[in-house]
Amino acid sequence: MSPHAIRDNLSGVQDRIAIAAQRAGRRAEEITLIAVSKTQPAEAIRMAYAAGLRHFGENRVQEWEGKRTAVGDLPATWHLVGHLQSNKATRAAGLFHTVDSVDDLALAQRLDRARSELNAREKLRVLLEVRLAPEETKTGVTPEELPVLAEKVAPLSNIEVVGLMCIPPPAEAPEKVRLYFRRLRELRDGLSAKLGRPLPVLSMGMSHDFEIAIEEGATEVRVGTAIFGERAQK
Repeated sequence: MSPHAIRDNLSGVQDRIAIAAQRAGRRAEEITLIAVSKTQPAEAIRMAYAAGLRHFGENRVQEWEGKRTAVGDLPATWHLVGHLQSNKATRAAGLFHTVDSVDDLALAQRLDRARSELNAREKLRVLLEVRLAPEETKTGVTPEELPVLAEKVAPLSNIEVVGLMCIPPPAEAPEKVRLYFRRLRELRDGLSAKLGRPLPVLSMGMSHDFEIAIEEGATEVRVGTAIFGERAQK
């Protein structure tokens, strides 16, 4: 895509965020826009950064390693938003500012150890991914397992759980998706009370449904197609 097209798309997304926030009685500034740059070339990321984006989401460790030399100089925040395999946790701990898809205690422990070995000054920010529907193809901890996982991950000294993430199942009717976003907010509120500390982040909503997610309390939305256009085919 051209820089002009990305700027226009970004402006449109920002307008949609502002309108959705207004409907919910919120401020657009409360919502962080994460540009999902998976399958996009490094040049597109640079264009998006020049247009004003500062948060980018990648799905795979290996893909990000291939782009990092071309865009790693940008003072942006790099999110891992895709499923992380345990055998790549050590690499991820040093490549990303935040891992938004932790769903397993062993994975959290590997990230914690890796961060310790890096002698990092700051804790690695993580979100717990919740699977809100029994889909075999989806990753994430179940709502029933979430409290136990959170209680075991919270004491780890080199990572910090700041909230929850979800990818709801496809739904033709937008209002069906709303129920999943509302459920994640309720789970977050209950978990925050149980742990006795705030969990300020709710990462939910993508190009086709982020307005509904904002209405239900999203603090981060993950938008790819609406900014970059259709993904490149492998």
